[in-house]
Formats: sequence, C-alpha cells, structure tokens
Amino acid sequence: MNNSKSRKGKRRMWIIIGIVGVIAVVMGGGFLATAPGRQELMNVNIATLDFRNLRDGTYLGQYSGTKDHFRDAKVEVTVSSGKVSGIKVIDGTNVYKEGKPIEIRNGLTIEDLNSKVIREQSLQVDVISGATLTSNAYLKAIENALKQAQIK
Repeated sequence: MNNSKSRKGKRRMWIIIGIVGVIAVVMGGGFLATAPGRQELMNVNIATLDFRNLRDGTYLGQYSGTKDHFRDAKVEVTVSSGKVSGIKVIDGTNVYKEGKPIEIRNGLTIEDLNSKVIREQSLQVDVISGATLTSNAYLKAIENALKQAQIK
C-alpha cells in the first residue's frame, strides 16, 4: 500500500515536471521568436522634430515593424494653433480593452505617454519604464504623423 502511494507520488511529480517543462519551452520559443522585433524597437531612432513649425490639421501616423508586428501602432495626431493638441490611438496591441486604456506598466497607460508629448510639445519624453519598446513604437508612430505636419 505504501509502495502504491509512493509510485503515484512519483508519477504526479513527473507529470508536474513535464508540464512545467512544456510551458518553459513554449515561453522560451516565444521569447526567441520576438527577439528580432524587440531588437529593432530598442534601436529605433525617435527624431527631434521642431514642434514650432506645425501645420494645423489631423494626421495619421504608424509604426510597422519589419521583423515582427507584435508592437505595431497607428495614431491620429491633431494639431491646432500650431501645437499638438490631441493624440488618439487608432490601432495597437494591448493598449485598450473594451474602449478603455489598460495599464501597460506601473499604473501607466499609453494615454500617459501621449499626454507627456502634448504637455512637453516634444517627442523627447521619458518612456514608460518597463514598457520601453511599446513606448518607442507609439513615439515613432507620432513622429511619422508629425512629419506630415511639418512646415517646410
């Protein structure tokens, strides 16, 4: 009887080890699969645009990764009286749920990043700590919209 319990216990242990192993392999594979896209966003250059020379209007901008599309972003930027007055997310992964912004990291949402850009009238803002790649994707999308608004 004791021997039977011992075998069942060992079998359970091996099942648990197997399940944990499968989960680790799947997560590791996902991590490796997204590595090129993460590297691309880590090295993306956010331009220093002159926010003093913007034409009024509404402009669409997007960031689309060349290595993967996990953090693609599309925004609508409104410029009024020569200043960025609004930034609306049109499309993006994991930033809204049921129409409400979701926390990306430490209680912050993508709306907080957009508010910094509007408040500082600059793309050179602090990104959301712990969500640097997502922040970079949205900043690049905003930059692409504002390039259209530049007065040449």
